[in-house]
Amino acid sequence: MKHTSLQIIRDEHASLAAMLRSMTLMVDRGPGDNPQQFFDVLRAMLFYIDEFPERLHHPKESDLLFPRIVRAAPAVMDAVERLERDHMSGEKAVRELQHLLLAWELLGEPRRPAFVDQCKRYVEFYLEHMRLEESVILPEAEKMLTDADWKELDAAFEKNCDPLAGKYPPDPEYARLFTRIVMRAPAPIGLGDA
Repeated sequence: MKHTSLQIIRDEHASLAAMLRSMTLMVDRGPGDNPQQFFDVLRAMLFYIDEFPERLHHPKESDLLFPRIVRAAPAVMDAVERLERDHMSGEKAVRELQHLLLAWELLGEPRRPAFVDQCKRYVEFYLEHMRLEESVILPEAEKMLTDADWKELDAAFEKNCDPLAGKYPPDPEYARLFTRIVMRAPAPIGLGDA
C-alpha cells in the first residue's frame, strides 16, 4: 500500500537536501565579483530552510508521526528522542547561521570563516538527521502503523507540501521564493549569471 505521507516526507527531504547541497556549492564558490547576488541567494536559501522545514515539516513529524511510531514500535524511542532534540535545536541553528551570514556580509572577510565552518557543520547535521529518519523511522512506520494512522498522517502531510519538491502546486509566496533562488543563484547551481 502506498502512503502519500511517506512520499511527501521523502520528497521534502530530497528538496531540502538539494537546497543544502546548493548552499554548500554557493559557499565554496564564494561571493566572487557579485557579493550582492551571493548574499541575496544565501539569505533566500536560509530563509527557505527556516520557513518551510522548521515551521511546517518538522511539526508534522513531531506531533503526528513520531508519537504513533513510538507507540507502535517502542524500540525506535532512542532515535525519536535524538530526532526531537534535532528539531528543537534546528530553528536556533538556522537563525545562528543567518546571523553569521549577516555578519560576514556587513563586517567583511574576517567573519567569513565562522560562517563557512558553521554552514558545513549545519549541512552535515541536517543530512544525517534526514538519513536517520529515512533509514530507521520510515521503514519501521511502514511495517507497524495501522490504516487509521496512515489516513490521518496522509491527510496532515498533504495539507502543506514543500513547493520546492516540484510535485505539488506551489503556494504563491513559496513560488516567488523558489523563483528568486533559482534565477539569482549562479549557474550551474541555478540559472543566474555564472
